[in-house]
Amino acid sequence: MLVLRLLNVVAPAYFLCISLVTFVLQIFLFIPSMFRDPSTTPLFSPALLHGALFLFLSANALGNYVLVIQSSPEDLGKSLNLGEGAEVVADWLDGSRFPGSALPSTHFCRLCSRVTQRHDHHCFFTGNCIGSKNMRNFVMFCLYTSLACLDSLVAGMAYISAALSMSFANPLAFLTLLPHSISQFFSGALLSSEMFVILMLYLWLGIGLACAGFCCHQMLLILRGQTRYQVRKGMVVRARPWRENLQEVFGKRWLLGLLIPVLNVGSDYRGQKAK
Repeated sequence: MLVLRLLNVVAPAYFLCISLVTFVLQIFLFIPSMFRDPSTTPLFSPALLHGALFLFLSANALGNYVLVIQSSPEDLGKSLNLGEGAEVVADWLDGSRFPGSALPSTHFCRLCSRVTQRHDHHCFFTGNCIGSKNMRNFVMFCLYTSLACLDSLVAGMAYISAALSMSFANPLAFLTLLPHSISQFFSGALLSSEMFVILMLYLWLGIGLACAGFCCHQMLLILRGQTRYQVRKGMVVRARPWRENLQEVFGKRWLLGLLIPVLNVGSDYRGQKAK
């Protein structure tokens, strides 16, 4: 438990550090290097287009990241008067203390010390539980983080290609880039800044693939009307059309939330809460 609590603090700091390094590299290294092409017009130069795209992706990723943290799932234990202490709440929810009293799709998180409705999982990178109130923002956070990493990966490869006069036309060139760069770095033929960018390329690739996998897996569960907690516990959910499952998470005005980071707009969460 101590290791998990430590990870719950370190992981968000690690993500924010990676985001800051990515922003600095893009603004002060990658984008300025694109202005060197004299054949392009200033209005439609690759630097301005790429800069606008990166700012859009990063603003949505960080905006939804903040909303995931701010939109914490509500602590149902306070309103249900379950008793004092984590063990009492956990036993009540699991049904071990009062058989048949466990709430469906509800889970007590020992890291957050709260009871969350439609609990999905605890995200260490946000230090928060993912539930019915912040599920849409979590999916958007994973989506835009993967796209921002892909954008940074392409820009970094273009910078390294120009700096080292190499081509990535061969797919094996990227796979063999790291071992060749390490040998050149220790021999003094490679600058420290270039070696750092090469290391960041593989980090962006790993984070981008991981976030894309999280997003695809989460969307599949949403279409089926399930959560990870329900799948892990083997809970049976009521079959509903996939359109209703999507509308419950993303709301009726889903396009607004797809373009800008906002809270659950037009979702059915508040309606269900009122009922």
